[in-house]
This record gives sequence, C-alpha cells and structure tokens, in this order.
Amino acid sequence: MKILIVRLSALGDIVHALPVLAAIKQAMPAAEVDWMVEENYASILSITRGLRRRIIGRARNSFTTDEAVSFGGALGYVQAVAHLRAQDYDCTLDLQGLLKSAGWARSSGARRIIGFDKANLREAQAATFYTETVTPPPGVHVIHKNLSLLTALGITTDAITMPLQPEASAETLAAIQDAGVKKYAVLNPGAAWPNKRWPPERFGALAALLRERTGLRSMITWGPSERELADSIVAASAGAAMPAPPTTVGDLAVLLRDAALVVAGDTGPLHIAAAMGTPLVGLYGPTWPERNGPWDPRDEVISRAGTCVCHHKRQCLRGAPCINEITLDEVAAAAERRLKAETT
Repeated sequence: MKILIVRLSALGDIVHALPVLAAIKQAMPAAEVDWMVEENYASILSITRGLRRRIIGRARNSFTTDEAVSFGGALGYVQAVAHLRAQDYDCTLDLQGLLKSAGWARSSGARRIIGFDKANLREAQAATFYTETVTPPPGVHVIHKNLSLLTALGITTDAITMPLQPEASAETLAAIQDAGVKKYAVLNPGAAWPNKRWPPERFGALAALLRERTGLRSMITWGPSERELADSIVAASAGAAMPAPPTTVGDLAVLLRDAALVVAGDTGPLHIAAAMGTPLVGLYGPTWPERNGPWDPRDEVISRAGTCVCHHKRQCLRGAPCINEITLDEVAAAAERRLKAETT
C-alpha cells in the first residue's frame, strides 16, 4: 500500500495530523507513506518517524535526498506533479480541505482521493476533487476529525500517538543541563497572528511570579524576527527569565519536552509541547480550544473565544485583541494548578 498524506501547513495543524500517520503505520506496518508539505513547515516532518519521504512544494530550491524531495522555481509545480504520478499511490488523504490541497491530492494520480464532506471543509468546492468523502463526528477535536478520515481505509481509532523523535544541538542540550530537566518553564510569546499574542510585559511579570511561587526560572523561546520580543520579556522579568538559545524544530521539541511547564498562545510551539506530553497552559483569543487546544485533560486553557468577534481572523476587528483580557493572576493561578496536577 502506497499512501500520500496532503497537509501543506501550518505547524500546529501538521502536528494535529501526525496521529493519522501513526495510526496507518500501526494498522499497516508495511505501508509506504509520503507527505506533501510546503517548505516553510517541512521541518517538523524531519523529526517524524514512519514516513518514507517528504514531498516539499513552494520551495526555494529543488533537491532530492533519501528523506525528501523538494520542488522549487518556475517549473516546480509541473515537476512535482510528474513526481507524484510516478509514485503510483493507492490512495491520497487530504487533511487540509482547501482547493490547493485538494488540487495536489488530485494531481497525485492516486486511485482513491479521500477527503472530508463539503460541510466539513474550509473550501467546500474542494470536495469535487475527491473520489470519496468522510463525514467526521460533530464537535470533536481536530485530531479526532483527522483520524476519522481513516475509516475509509477500514481503520477506526481514537488513539493519539505522536510519532516525533527529536534530537537537539549541543547548545540546546547545554542550556537544558544548566537549567535542569523539569526545573524550568518555557514561555512562548510569539505567534504569526498578532491577536494570538498575550502582552509581553505580562509574560515578564509571569516569569517573576513563577520564580517566586514555584522556584522555576523561565526560558523565553523565540523564532525569526522575535529576538527583541524575547529580550523585552527578559528585561521585564526581574531576572527570572532568560532567552532560549536559537533553535531548530528538533531543538525546540527537546527544549519543550524537558520543561516542567509551557505557557503559550495558540501557536506551533504549544502544539509541539502537547505532542511531547509537557504540562501546558494555553492562552486562546480568536480560536476555539475545544477544536485545536491541548488534549490532556489536566492541561489548563484560558480562553476568550466566547466573546471574540474575529474568530479565525489574523487581525482584531475591534482594535483591542480579546486575548489581552486574560489577566496575569489568571495565568499564574492556572500555572500553579497545572504544576500541582502533574505531581498528584
């Protein structure tokens, strides 16, 4: 059995799709599974077990290795389609539900193109590209929605298995050793959407409170163009926080795995931390935690989605992001509860 998974973006959404890969390999160990992904998000699949190959689109450069094939430049799309068709896939699973992902799924030439029914797609017209559709159970977490697509292959499971196997650089391992495994908290202030970012000065104050109440020092993670943000939190923490070293996705996963606690908005690092089983406090504004929040019932979620007027929009429509309404005291109390739940 040759299977192609199409989930092009984004980081957290790809993490939420990983249990599909794990379930396929559990049910069909000999299956050969490839994954179509955009270049900006391909790195998370480099630390994923069970894949034969990553197929990378929208890339800057073209290359081929044992683990990946990348298609860039003006001819990239045509070359990618030719490569997909040459793989002779038995089926393709579109876990994204957009016209572009459905187009890639159809272009694969697989005999079976499986996606969600129109009512459960972000772009309903994508369903016209599928040979089969599945209706997921209503109101479930997106992980269980993704797993429901496997019923078309005769696989029924609710098991959430995250097939991640990260490795970290010497610099990251040294930072963890200095802090001590499970002796530090990770605060992740960044997010691609401005209205998913809790104010940085509150992250700084939170670091000070965590040190005072729990003895944990905080590491502030940061991505491209976010180092100044991390430094501003360190400066506001009264010496309770330090910037994390620069991280690859493997570094980040290990740093999150070995933390005692992670506090973050609805963004990739939060979902990687959940995949690594780290205790979480999730801060939600314009997105629904019931759909894509942490799935460990012990984790804490503080949400303003119920009063938000800009659900799933990148910019606040009223000039004051609802995530700003989440108070420092709320987050500090949630952090203490989550740490206590981990030890009881």
